[in-house]
Amino acid sequence: MSTKPKYLDVTIMGRVYKVACEDEQREDLLGAVAYLDRKMNEIKSAGKVASAERIAIMAALNIAHELLSLRNPGGGGLGFDMESLKRRMASMQAALDEALAPPEPLL
Repeated sequence: MSTKPKYLDVTIMGRVYKVACEDEQREDLLGAVAYLDRKMNEIKSAGKVASAERIAIMAALNIAHELLSLRNPGGGGLGFDMESLKRRMASMQAALDEALAPPEPLL
């Protein structure tokens, strides 16, 4: 038995696109659409690029650069060290557990 794909209408730079989307991915997709729409409108507002195709390419390049900067800390970008973040989060969780632990009886 085949299941019929679900579609969602999204708007990017005033144009509506039909995108296949499962229910559990809806919020993530809408967030991505909003981010892309914002990036493309920023480029359009700057007035240096006119066609929608070129705006989309410039937005894709900017987003790819942001992603690669997060993945590659030594690559010249700000970087993002996931292992360091995990260690800091574990340390913070331990401090919270200690602070929120019920008090030991005095007697």
